[in-house]
Amino acid sequence: MAAGPAPEARSLMDEQTFLDNFNNLKYPRKTYLCYKVERLVGENSIPVDEYKGFLRKEGADMGLERCHAEPIFLERMASWNLDTELHYRITVFISWSPCPDCADELVKFLRENRHVNLRIFAARIYDYLQGYEAGLRALKAAGTDVAMMTFQEFEYCWNNFVDHQQDEDTPFPPWDNLVARSEELSQRLEGILQNQED
Repeated sequence: MAAGPAPEARSLMDEQTFLDNFNNLKYPRKTYLCYKVERLVGENSIPVDEYKGFLRKEGADMGLERCHAEPIFLERMASWNLDTELHYRITVFISWSPCPDCADELVKFLRENRHVNLRIFAARIYDYLQGYEAGLRALKAAGTDVAMMTFQEFEYCWNNFVDHQQDEDTPFPPWDNLVARSEELSQRLEGILQNQED
């Protein structure tokens, strides 16, 4: 069998971009989404490294029609043509949880792609649009694991998606109150996911 083209070098996020956009105490206007794909084989998972990276929301600041990160990601996933005979787990680390419209798009994708499991870890809850709670509950009902990022997820993203310039061993620099804010947001999300009314 002939070898396919060599995978392109994966781009990494600038350190300050990560710290500015994933800090769960700040309120940036951009949304960044990091993702990884694993193939599920029985109880094991095999990383599919060519499908690992990050993207950001596109908007008027870039001279483009406004588009949230999730539809951009769904478009990217469609281009992968994941084998429907295999099972995959896609893990997303996102700076804002999905808005109601994006949650609906993700639910639709999951219904049409039963061979894909989705996990979403969000740095903060996007609560600017009415119906955001229902969107998060719909994701859960569709089988998505929805959780807030904890120190562990922030550190994972730092180690796997961030460019550490010359020093690959630069440890994740947690900000003050990271853990307390994660716990507060996790309790809030748990309440949203358990509540059946908006």
